[in-house]
Amino acid sequence: MTRFAVVILAAAFRAEYRSRMPLTSPAARKRLHTRRVSYECFQRDDDLFDIEGRLLDVKDHDFTLLTGVRRAGQAIHDLWARITVGRDFVIRRVEVKFDDMPYPGGCERIEPAYGKLVGASLLHDFRKTLYDAMGGVKGCSHVTELLMHAPTAAIQMFAGLRREIEPDEGKPFQLDRCHALETTTETVRRYYARWYRGAA
Repeated sequence: MTRFAVVILAAAFRAEYRSRMPLTSPAARKRLHTRRVSYECFQRDDDLFDIEGRLLDVKDHDFTLLTGVRRAGQAIHDLWARITVGRDFVIRRVEVKFDDMPYPGGCERIEPAYGKLVGASLLHDFRKTLYDAMGGVKGCSHVTELLMHAPTAAIQMFAGLRREIEPDEGKPFQLDRCHALETTTETVRRYYARWYRGAA
């Protein structure tokens, strides 16, 4: 990615952040760093699914690395990962690419090693499997962090292909997985009355 494109992306992120931040007004301050992590999910024509993640680190000031100076707005990290899965959440393929990195010639050498994740399930102990295979010096800490959230991206992707309550199915997957959808809450009583387990 060119420096110009990164500067434009960072400016767009700043404008969006200022217009949508629901937090209380902070003390006077200046921003030093932006990390942007995003995921996009795709249904393929072969009935498999791609989850693409990107991690981008940009500083608001010139930053001196041993490998050279990164100017304000120039990416320190710009990393991509694509996981291809089936409807069973099992990984069929992994691709990792580095556009920008602090140590060219070193960082990107780990790209093919993430193929070790083929065969892993995003639903069953994926984070442990990921760390066992690629944690610490076995992988890139930033790529491994990016992949940590692939399971929730996949769940959101597949959730968009079905109704919240499917006919002739048991208890919906999402119940008892967060505080709002714990089966004794008012939210469940209101929207999922069949599975409500609170006071009568």
